[in-house]
Amino acid sequence: MEIHFSRHARRQMKWREIDEAEVKTTISNPEKVVDSIRGRKNAFRHIGEKLLKVTYTQDENRIIIITAIDKNK
Repeated sequence: MEIHFSRHARRQMKWREIDEAEVKTTISNPEKVVDSIRGRKNAFRHIGEKLLKVTYTQDENRIIIITAIDKNK
């Protein structure tokens, strides 16, 4: 399935020093997934010292990454 990063997500990832591979790992193998607003989901995963929270939405063809946050910062 195709993964599309919104412009907002790209900016936040750069600012928060989160790379694309970490986001893809969080989405593909989350420790926990929680429903969010407007049909979105939040995926959580520990990667090294980071606790990543990735907010995304999904349709039949792709996953759209809305934002990514390191909850430990």
